Amino acid sequence: MIAPLTHLGDMPIEEFLRDYWQKKPLLIRNAFPGFESPITPDELAGLALEEEVESRIVLENGKTPWELRNGPFDEDTFANLPEKHWTLLVQAVDQYVPEVNQLLDYFRFIPNWRLDDIMISYAPDGGGVGPHFDYYDVFLLQGLGKRRWKIGQRCDSSSPRVPNTRLNILSEFHTSDEWVLEAGDMLYIPPGIAHWGTAEGEDCMTYSIGFRAPSHSDILSEAGQEIALNITNDLRYTDPNPKPQANPGEISAETIAQLQQIIQQHLTAENIAYWFGKYMTERKYLEHTDEEPLEIDADDWQSALAEGQLLWRHPAARLAFHSDDKGTFLFADGEAINCSRPLAELLCAHSEITWTQLKPLIEDPFDVAALSQLINQETLLVDE
Repeated sequence: MIAPLTHLGDMPIEEFLRDYWQKKPLLIRNAFPGFESPITPDELAGLALEEEVESRIVLENGKTPWELRNGPFDEDTFANLPEKHWTLLVQAVDQYVPEVNQLLDYFRFIPNWRLDDIMISYAPDGGGVGPHFDYYDVFLLQGLGKRRWKIGQRCDSSSPRVPNTRLNILSEFHTSDEWVLEAGDMLYIPPGIAHWGTAEGEDCMTYSIGFRAPSHSDILSEAGQEIALNITNDLRYTDPNPKPQANPGEISAETIAQLQQIIQQHLTAENIAYWFGKYMTERKYLEHTDEEPLEIDADDWQSALAEGQLLWRHPAARLAFHSDDKGTFLFADGEAINCSRPLAELLCAHSEITWTQLKPLIEDPFDVAALSQLINQETLLVDE
């Protein structure tokens, strides 16, 4: 596993987190010295032909301004694109290209559950997706060619948009900074800051390392649904000592206080942690296969590891853990699994695990059962 970055350029990570994270943009020249894109434009286009890969094409001057087309595409689509002013966007390239997946490890100075995926864009001269803003943090790593970035105003849901387009293109943009990035340069953009990238010259590729940021609406609705699953139907609203009301239509302050108490009773730290771990480790893109998975028992995977095979984290897997006075839950691809804290720490800290690292931890039958579940749900893979 690659060690997380300790500096962004010459800036210590601690300084970045204190002064820039979710506060203001930062340009990092030569963030990855000598960077060479591990995927070519043709290979990226090849991914966009695949059914299971999420891809989009944005044409600045299409049938409508900023026309959006959704993949999968075919070769004729690319053959008929104009020479300039379009962009190909491919999501979650880290799940399909191991060398791209390794880039995520550099950014694990932010917790695993916050990391989303790596989207890669390709554009000829003049290509881009227009002036816009995101609700999440993003690092924009220039992988190939040049891109001019303009930084604009702070925005929110009320910021005016260009009508008649499926993209949230801003109708107003006020440039505060402007830079041209070359391969290895990187730009950090916090949530809500308008930005506008345009390719300069041929074969421009940009890597977008994004972070998950659930909305308050999602937190309330999703947490409520998960917690409600474990509440029996016997628990009901009660009012054993009601007071007479002047008007029967009034909902009293005492009623609201009672309802608030009911909600708070179930929104415990334990319940929230259990929901949040499962929710934030759900895979965004699921693999589709008609084949029945083969069950691997504990003796088989232990023998394979003892003979020199490795335990690998699946490229699409998401892992996190939480400990309290009752023990440790390992959250893996939306599942909550009881195990020891040392096992959870090992699996979350490393993408490649040897028998030597694992052997001291498998004396606990709960850890053996946890590992068997992780292997059989293909969060972990046994391979050479």
